[in-house]
Amino acid sequence: MRIFPAAVLLVLAAACGSVRAPVAADGFADRAREVAERWQSSAEREPWIEGFVPLRNLTVEPDWGRMPRWVGRSTINSAWKLETALPAEAPAPAELRWADGSTLSVPVLAATAAYAGLSKPKSFVDEECPAKGCRPLRVIGVARGEATMPSSRGDVRVPTWDFTVKGLPEPFRRVAVAPAAMGGVPRPLVDGIQEVSTYEVRAPAELQLSYMHGTCDTTYGSRVYETPEAVVVDVDIRRDDVNFCNAMGKTDQIDVALREPLGRRVVLDSSSGVPLLSRSDIHLVEFQNYDPRRS
Repeated sequence: MRIFPAAVLLVLAAACGSVRAPVAADGFADRAREVAERWQSSAEREPWIEGFVPLRNLTVEPDWGRMPRWVGRSTINSAWKLETALPAEAPAPAELRWADGSTLSVPVLAATAAYAGLSKPKSFVDEECPAKGCRPLRVIGVARGEATMPSSRGDVRVPTWDFTVKGLPEPFRRVAVAPAAMGGVPRPLVDGIQEVSTYEVRAPAELQLSYMHGTCDTTYGSRVYETPEAVVVDVDIRRDDVNFCNAMGKTDQIDVALREPLGRRVVLDSSSGVPLLSRSDIHLVEFQNYDPRRS
């Protein structure tokens, strides 16, 4: 499976040269105002800041170092074989718990529904399974459990269904939160390619931005637009006047000063309009239009 950091998914296309034409200061202010207003009225806003938006696939990765080599191939090829009865009734709602003490009550899936998500055939296969190359993943038991996973609000404890597979040292775990209680990763504006990938809080009113650009580009500075609810950031990148440039990209960092401490405000990329994660919150998610509600 090909996986990439969540906030990098939208900047890959920017590796081959300049991201876009230079934007004047007035142009940035107009664009930033549009991005901030769109986010404030977006249906994606409340789940991102108040709800549960998982940033990793809903099947919790096992410790592959402890697993026999054949297990990975069998998993990719969905060689599941159910050999036990699964509870069909949905349990009572569960409480998600974040590190800052905040909680959220969510409905929980029945074990049958969680198993359907776990065993769903993949839409791609990296390595075909020979006729005798896959051993069946024989599910012989199931139990309730918990796991920690990344979300848009930081790491959170979530309920799981843990499926015991015969002969394996640990179960396969599937997040048991009902899809209706989850939000999806926000999509970029139609005309925007993500420039800034992540940020880091260097001081209460100072951010360091990580951004990608072409090797023949020059960075002229950073820009910021602030509202009480959001901070919109941009990097002024311009293509050098050269006859030849390779199609390589590089990642750099640049600082930006805020008028007020960031606090709980969301940081938005001005080009794509998407909210950014802090560098410490970057986790891995599946490449290609990841949406946890469909995984």
